[in-house]
Amino acid sequence: MKKQLSRTSVIKSLLFAIILTALFLPSRSLAQSSGWPSDSTQIKAYIDTKMKKPSYPRAVGYLSFILPLVTVSNSTTFNFNSTTTAIGFPVGVNVLYSDHFGFSYEFTPTIKTTNGGATKVTDILFDPGTMFRFQHGFTLITRLAFDTNGRYGFTPVFNQVYLRTKDVNYFVALSLPARFGTGEDASVGLNLQIGFIFN
Repeated sequence: MKKQLSRTSVIKSLLFAIILTALFLPSRSLAQSSGWPSDSTQIKAYIDTKMKKPSYPRAVGYLSFILPLVTVSNSTTFNFNSTTTAIGFPVGVNVLYSDHFGFSYEFTPTIKTTNGGATKVTDILFDPGTMFRFQHGFTLITRLAFDTNGRYGFTPVFNQVYLRTKDVNYFVALSLPARFGTGEDASVGLNLQIGFIFN
């Protein structure tokens, strides 16, 4: 009887010690705590996403389309009017050197439609530039511009990633192309660009 009583006391003491230890453990060490996955595969994926830093340098490609909204020169021209409509298809590669800096190489063929219904590729723009990357997916890109129609200049681009997925990041950008050359007046425009970057 005495042996049985002491065995019961030992078991009760052990259970009390286990419960007491569990109460003082940090909440994130428990698998059932909020925001912490329970499965070991999920835990590994969670750690990889939260802790793993991307290695640099690395290159990512992107596809997009760009709508020239308005161009101001000696007169103001709106892109979507009764006479002509133009749309560009920028494709490029971003070489990222850190979380804060990269370099972008972009080619943009532009297709123009006239009021007669004829469509053609009017020019191809090469506009490389430096990327200054900030928090929350915002990037400022300072591009040079060399166009096959003979015009040249520079383009500041304000780029924002608005949706991230495993395979691609979706972005929207506003750009202000300044152009010179070919004996024409200097011009400044406003463009809207939408596209996605491959991860």
